[in-house]
Amino acid sequence: MKLHYRELGEGQPMVILHGLFGFSDNWQTHAKKLAEYYHVILVDIRNHGHSPWSDDFSYQLMVDDLKELYDDLGLKKTILLGHSMGGKVAMLFAQQHEDLLEKLIVVDIGAKAYPMHHQHILAGMHAIDLDAIKVRSEAEAILKAHIDSEGVRQFLLKNLYWKEKGQLAWRMNLSVLEREMENILSRIPEQEVMLPTLFIRGELSNYILDEDIDELEELFPDSEIKTILGAGHWVHAEAPDEFIDTVLGFCLR
Repeated sequence: MKLHYRELGEGQPMVILHGLFGFSDNWQTHAKKLAEYYHVILVDIRNHGHSPWSDDFSYQLMVDDLKELYDDLGLKKTILLGHSMGGKVAMLFAQQHEDLLEKLIVVDIGAKAYPMHHQHILAGMHAIDLDAIKVRSEAEAILKAHIDSEGVRQFLLKNLYWKEKGQLAWRMNLSVLEREMENILSRIPEQEVMLPTLFIRGELSNYILDEDIDELEELFPDSEIKTILGAGHWVHAEAPDEFIDTVLGFCLR
């Protein structure tokens, strides 16, 4: 699949993969700063953002899509950064195409399987009748009844766009993502990767626990883990300056 992507800056390529329900726009602010040092490529994963939709969805397909983009752009010796679901795509890509990467950055996700925990998000999105909503504020009010976090609500609302006058639509293929949620939450294979790897976790997030660290160090022996204080799962949005400093500190040395 030909993925939608945006490019900023020049130099060594840095490819950035968003997480579930996200898209490349979520990383624009960070990309502008990173583009002072790198050729930043922001990718929309299939069924997200401006990339095509498909009934087929799996980590292997997402890796294959990314490999096609690498081939099309002639990318090599890249830094690959992925957040959440995008982090699992990045880890699997590194297992299969380690020769194309120089460094790997995984943001707030482990290699393990996760229990289902998106029910309230899915309920909130399903509660929005796209045919009845005429102003975005109505959608926000509906989400508020299901999702306490304002940050998560605003993150989801970025996916709503005016398909035509008076008609809102989601930029994500919600039905397929919901159907494949068990696979999205599944673990990645146990295969060692020798790349220099940085795991970034939020102190307030429960995605990478202390007991997960041994497994990550077994799979990625040349890895380090940085914890950003006061941040949750969307660590890059909640602590942007420290996040950028952490990424550049790892990449530029």
